[in-house]
Amino acid sequence: MDFKNFQMPYSINPDYSKKVAYFQMEFAIDQALKIYSGGLGFLAGSHMRSAYNLKQDLVGIGILWKYGYYDQSRNQDQTLQPVWTKKMYSFLQDTGIKFQIDIHDAPVWVKVWYLAPEVFQTAPMFFLSTDVPENDHLSKTICHRLYDANEATKLAQYILLGKGGAKMLDMMNFNREVYHLNEAHGLPAAFYLLRKFGGNLEQVKEKMVFTTHTPEEAGNEKHNFNMCHDMSYFSGFSKEEVKALEGGHEPELFNHSLCALRMSRISNGVSQLHGEVSRAMWGKYEGICEIKSITNAQEFKYWADKTLYETKNNNDAKGFDERKKELKTNLFKTVADQCGKLFDPNVFTIVWARRFAGYKRADFLLHDKERFERLLNNPKYPVQIIWAGKPYPMDYAAISTFNSLVEQSKNYKNMAVLTGYELELSKQLKQGSDVWLNNPRVPREASGTSGMTAAMNGSVNLSTDDGWIPEFARNGENAFVVPKADYFNMSVYEQDNYDLEKIYEILENEVLPTYYDRKDQWRTIQYTAMDEVKAQFNSDRMADEYYKAIYNG
Repeated sequence: MDFKNFQMPYSINPDYSKKVAYFQMEFAIDQALKIYSGGLGFLAGSHMRSAYNLKQDLVGIGILWKYGYYDQSRNQDQTLQPVWTKKMYSFLQDTGIKFQIDIHDAPVWVKVWYLAPEVFQTAPMFFLSTDVPENDHLSKTICHRLYDANEATKLAQYILLGKGGAKMLDMMNFNREVYHLNEAHGLPAAFYLLRKFGGNLEQVKEKMVFTTHTPEEAGNEKHNFNMCHDMSYFSGFSKEEVKALEGGHEPELFNHSLCALRMSRISNGVSQLHGEVSRAMWGKYEGICEIKSITNAQEFKYWADKTLYETKNNNDAKGFDERKKELKTNLFKTVADQCGKLFDPNVFTIVWARRFAGYKRADFLLHDKERFERLLNNPKYPVQIIWAGKPYPMDYAAISTFNSLVEQSKNYKNMAVLTGYELELSKQLKQGSDVWLNNPRVPREASGTSGMTAAMNGSVNLSTDDGWIPEFARNGENAFVVPKADYFNMSVYEQDNYDLEKIYEILENEVLPTYYDRKDQWRTIQYTAMDEVKAQFNSDRMADEYYKAIYNG
């Protein structure tokens, strides 16, 4: 293949002929390609699969992380140990394309690798690397660790993705009409284009679209403005020019998301609720683009258990229950292997598994120790519970939460904490759980997608009413939902107490009696969720919506 004059390797569906480049820090494509950390990567992986399904004129641009995010291992006492292992991938093609970009006023070499669509049934994908012999050691390390904790390295990674990705398209003579920044990490692409178009912001805006994922301003990345300038983030534009573009009120800081909203022609939040929150949050700033809503989704074909759907569609209740039991047994082999505990496929099983972040409240059930004890020791309605998730390796509060769960699990034969939360374990947990527990503080969860893929595997959501849940859940019909309170007038303490009380009430009075005493009703809830999640939250719908609402605008 001639990468200097790259052409799309499949014929394009005329409904999706707008030429798009999708910039993203992480993609969860396959267990074998470890270039992702969590939900943002899972979402992007599904988007790339759906772009392939629909034969869209879209390519993904990311970074080839030499050590991935990290490998989740254990210390001798079972607590978390991050391990960085060099990754090798024989299925990526060397494009032969190499070029230089300026980072910190010095030229850095960038090499481009290609993932062909037929390997994992995705849109064509390009991955950038600075780990080449021509670079000094420091430049090589830019692409070593996803979300590096060092601020300068992190900014260099954003420059590599944005400026490097935009220059790569030029090197390949591969014209793209739309540059889609999924989160603001790739924003240096906008400054690259601004330089290319002689400072004409309107020309940049014609091409730029932006997806924001963070529902509170403090969570959106801001970095030292002088450092960004010194790192060559702005492609040579002066500090005064950049500040005028960014439009923020903090002279010492550069607000990436705000600048992206002012340099794009259109943007979107990732659920209906998040769109509302984002419009309210950013509305106080002048010059931001319109913020629409496109609710996140996951690819049905990749995530859903086909046999569960077949038995459901054939109204084979016995076959459905047997298949669910098989999937639970499969998950419990991993529990036995990692934790030395034998779980029972006939026992109700709760799973909490996702990124460990404070607002997601991983150890929430343990905030009431007495009630937690009662739940795990209930003779009438026995319960098993599993946790999994990757804390950020420098987030010591999250690691402490993970480790405290490990310590607590030593006291109960029906509580387990698993390591290695990547695509394969995620799929096992969704297939093997009866309830998918999701308890973020409202309205901190922009979308969340793990519950979608859980529902695709006959696992019933028990959730606070945040992110995508308000668009899907009807309590007792396809999920169980904590009734929304007046969270905006509650302290965090009051909110936590209210949510915890409601979760235990729902578990004790609704979920467990339905699962054990009204099996047909439980199965109906599973069936309803499976039908509705397939219809509404398959990423083919999402990929189609991006073209209609964002790219074609």
